[in-house]
Formats: sequence, C-alpha cells, structure tokens
Amino acid sequence: MKAFIFDMDGVIIDTEPLHNEIVRGILAKDNIFVTDKEFRQFTGMASTAVFDIFIQRYNLPHSADQMSQDQMTTLKEYIVKHQMKPIDGIVPLIENLHKAGIPMAIASSSRPDVIKFVADFFNITPYFQLLMSGEDLPHSKPAPDIYLQTAQKLNVAPADCVVLEDSVNGTIAAKDAGMYCIGFANPNSGNQDLSRADIIVNKITDIDITKL
Repeated sequence: MKAFIFDMDGVIIDTEPLHNEIVRGILAKDNIFVTDKEFRQFTGMASTAVFDIFIQRYNLPHSADQMSQDQMTTLKEYIVKHQMKPIDGIVPLIENLHKAGIPMAIASSSRPDVIKFVADFFNITPYFQLLMSGEDLPHSKPAPDIYLQTAQKLNVAPADCVVLEDSVNGTIAAKDAGMYCIGFANPNSGNQDLSRADIIVNKITDIDITKL
C-alpha cells in the first residue's frame, strides 16, 4: 500500500440516508416520488448524474447543476444544525495512516465545496494530499474515472492504492480501477452489494493497516 483513498458519504460521514431524503424532497416538488429500493442503485453516484436521470426521465424544466446545488446547500445546513460527527473509528484510522506516512485522498461523488466543507468541519483537511470530486469528470461511479485520476494526481500506481467504500457503485469503480478495496457494510447506506470488495468490514475499527 502506497496510498489510501477514502470515499466520503457513508464512510467519513453518515450522510447516505440524508442525501436520499433531501433528493426526495427536491423531486417531490415536481410530484416525483422515489422509493428506497430505487434509491439504492444511485448510492455513490454524483448528484448531478442522478438528477440528470430524473430530468431526462420526466422531462423536467431544471438543470442538474442547480438541483445539485440546492441539495448540497441543504446538506451543509443540516450538518451544522445537528453538529454531525464522523463515523466511529474514521478519525483514528486517518491519524494512524498519517503516522505511518501513507498519502491519503478523499475521492467522492459529492461536489468539491461539500467535500472541503466536511473535511474542514471535522478538522481533517490537513491529513489529505488531495480532495477529489467526481462532479466534473465525464463518468460518475461505478465508472473508475475518479479513482484513476486520484491515483494519477497522487503519483501512485492504481495497484498500490487501497480504497474504502460503502456502496456497490463505489466498489465497482475501485476494483475496475485496479485497486484493493475495503467494503464498509454501513447499514445506513442501504443493502449494498459489496461482493466485489477484497474484504468487507462491519466497523471501521476492524481495519488493520499493518495487513494492507
């Protein structure tokens, strides 16, 4: 292992169910109602890609970018209002990797401002060499684009990277990028198929960096 890459939603902060609730509220304004089962297939995808699907499906008179901005504004307000905490064990894992001299990055489908907001809110920004957003890439997870670009920017071969993911789309992206993937079975991320992951953990504290 020469680099460790974190997904954010559902890995660093428990926001997957919150994202779903906010997106549902935005779509409901156009009388579009989405079930939990439908939402599971979108977990880990960039919000603009998700909104694009609904804009095309229902011919909505909105831009995906504006809908995504509305979603992220609501999300940030919620995080501050409820003083959300990092997922248990994630900060000690980051600190241990830092002590071991392992370069780290966040590679998330969230917008760049939200990634920085969360990292700053949890006071973990200085630990990371790179905060990478998939919003501006041609293809969202499950495409491997974000992980390949992250490895390139870190100047580390994909095969030397370890990824921590909580979604089926994220694990597919990491494995198709040629990386070692730890699947975090976060119950709040829904019933995600993490079978592509190299190992699956139920708690972040189960990750032993000396074995990676």
